[in-house]
Amino acid sequence: MKLFDRDIGGTNRLFLIAGPCVLESRDLALRIGEELRAIADRHHLLVIFKGSFDKANRTSIASYRGPGMDEGLRILDEVRAATGLPTITDVHEPGQIAAVSASVDMLQTPAFLARQTDLILAAARSGRPVNFKKAQYMAPADMANVLEKARTAAREAVLPDDRFLLCERGTSFGYNTLVNDMRGLAIMAETGAPVVFDATHSVQKPGSAGNASGGERQFVPVLARAAVAAGVGGLFLETHPEPDKALSDGPNAWPLDQLELLIAGLLRIDEATKEIFIDSRLEHSPSRP
Repeated sequence: MKLFDRDIGGTNRLFLIAGPCVLESRDLALRIGEELRAIADRHHLLVIFKGSFDKANRTSIASYRGPGMDEGLRILDEVRAATGLPTITDVHEPGQIAAVSASVDMLQTPAFLARQTDLILAAARSGRPVNFKKAQYMAPADMANVLEKARTAAREAVLPDDRFLLCERGTSFGYNTLVNDMRGLAIMAETGAPVVFDATHSVQKPGSAGNASGGERQFVPVLARAAVAAGVGGLFLETHPEPDKALSDGPNAWPLDQLELLIAGLLRIDEATKEIFIDSRLEHSPSRP
């Protein structure tokens, strides 16, 4: 699949979706975007800037949700203009999609809404690439049905049906805990769609702080390395210069000043892993000497 003029998935180079969980301010978004641009340039990496204009699934009514759609889209426009990075944001309702897809480069459906058929169909008809996040309550194989909904809608709208990605973000395990079964990455890849691993939400502990979600940030590198070694197409990482002061998902966000070191190591694993995949294919090819 091509995404922003880059080949992704299969044995192609890892790509990155990264940014703050929620857009807090123009200045913070630009600061993070500029650092992501520098990382993209130094490592020849496709980076897509992510920021939510609204977090409609916050634990508490008192939690910060974001700047709203109008202001949020203005901030994302500025990030793209200043950095040249493509942008992605969440859509929660079919009615948001026309305005959002006219402004950002890529859409994302939240995990809690993975089975909302009208949202999936509307996103697929937007003409934009879409990252469909797997719900915490769904098995990896269930995402084939999400993808078929999207592909059917795209074909009916006479649009390409290969613009869709599937994203793993952990599976509910009892109360306030998520786990990751790395077999699920291979199962979702069987659909033919590129698979993205959300390493930061995967260490979230939903609702564990009573009126907010907790997280175990220290395990982000562990899970990211495992997913890259499994051969994922892309990584999703929420990052913030001061995670403990972030207005959303701070406990599982990765520190901005440590991001490049993490990415550099992951790219080495990605290169080695995909070389092994290529060698394995050649060894089983009848045309190999």
